[in-house]
Amino acid sequence: MATSKLRVALLAGGVSAEREVSLKSARQVYEALDKDKYDITRYDPRDDLPRLVQDAARIDVALIILHGRLGEDGTIQGFLDSLGIPYQGSGVLGSALAMNKIFSKRLYEQEGLPVAPYIIADRTHPPAPKTVAQRLGLPVVVKPEHEGSSIGLSIVRDESALPGALEKAWAYDRRCLVEKYIPGVEVTGGVLGNDELQALPLVEIVPGEQFEFFDYEAKYTPGASREICPARLSPELTRKAQELAVRAHQTLCCRGYSRTDMMVDLAEEKIYVLETNTIPGMTETSLFPQAAAAAGISFPQLLDRLIALALEDRR
Repeated sequence: MATSKLRVALLAGGVSAEREVSLKSARQVYEALDKDKYDITRYDPRDDLPRLVQDAARIDVALIILHGRLGEDGTIQGFLDSLGIPYQGSGVLGSALAMNKIFSKRLYEQEGLPVAPYIIADRTHPPAPKTVAQRLGLPVVVKPEHEGSSIGLSIVRDESALPGALEKAWAYDRRCLVEKYIPGVEVTGGVLGNDELQALPLVEIVPGEQFEFFDYEAKYTPGASREICPARLSPELTRKAQELAVRAHQTLCCRGYSRTDMMVDLAEEKIYVLETNTIPGMTETSLFPQAAAAAGISFPQLLDRLIALALEDRR
């Protein structure tokens, strides 16, 4: 007897600064989903929330392929919870914690995860550039509290550039994070699972020579950066970074999957946890799918696994 297909709501688009990335990811996800297993309906939260509400009783599971605010921060997760629709990845709490760079940093510290020294800069009480330089040294990295994909991020190498970098970050949030710049190798560690967690092979990120860091353009311009999987680290540093990715996932109450970005200071053989992404990019060549492929999990198999984990959590 034929098995009925799972009815999947594919959510993509939204209203964040990462809308185009979301739509691009969703196109590839749609193509990779097995149409013999899934009956897929697409929804853009910018326009289609009323239709999603009307269809809720007929939806078995949602795939959230949204990035940034109102997609990765717990809001759409709470909306789906209220409709009784299971979805892949972290719930409201984990999503909100990971999206907030300041609170996630504090939680990493509380759990003993190594982080770069930092200060919090509130636009109502702007810090003096000299104070920042004295406390953290230069260069520093300035980040908005909530944005992803390096939006609003600056590397500041001179005191005189700090006010402009702060204003750039404050355009997105009242508060921003100013942290000591860690030179070294940037790697990202994927984690897959709910209760039984699998640390995926690390991906090493090498921005093109024209880029100062792995910014929005370096991330999404074809050929602008190299990603090397598995990362070129010693077995000991590899194991340590994978353990940190798992601990970061657990610290922020993540579920299903996550991807934690880290900097490796090779001279001191020390790893610093930067941030955790609860909805990593999901084109076939994005970092998380690359890591899964290196672990022997194809892109369609990864999507199957995420849907299975969503339904497992629901049960």
